[in-house]
This record gives sequence, C-alpha cells and structure tokens, in this order.
Amino acid sequence: MSIVQVQIPDSLHKSLSELASRDGISIDQFISSAVAEKLSALMTENYLQERAKRGSRLKYEAILSKVPDIEPEPYDRIPTI
Repeated sequence: MSIVQVQIPDSLHKSLSELASRDGISIDQFISSAVAEKLSALMTENYLQERAKRGSRLKYEAILSKVPDIEPEPYDRIPTI
C-alpha cells in the first residue's frame, strides 16, 4: 500500500470528515473510494472512445434500415404531457 500526502483546504477537509463519518468509514477509505470511482469513469470514457473509433456509420445505417417502421406497442410509448 502506498502513502500519499495531499493538501486540501480546511473547508473541504471538514466536509470530507463529516461525510466519511456519516458513512461510518475513515477519511482514507472515503478518498480511496472517490479515487477509484474517478479512475473508473475515466477508464470507461477512454474505452468508449476507442470503441467509437472502430465504429462505422455505414454499418450502423445498414442495420438501422432493417428496423421496421411501425408504431410502438401502447406499453412502450413515451407518455405525452
């Protein structure tokens, strides 16, 4: 396990401490979870960007053209206000 020191404003530390306490976890656990969450979001974004590069508009339109142009079932309609 690595040790990282981070300087944060007092107001942020206070909020961090309160939220961690409310969740019944340590500040270290709270920060570790937050970092893991952010890493996951960034890695997912990168993954989706790489997948998008492999996409083909022509193939997408070819598949979409096979979808029948019919009204949806009543249970599958978007409600109108």
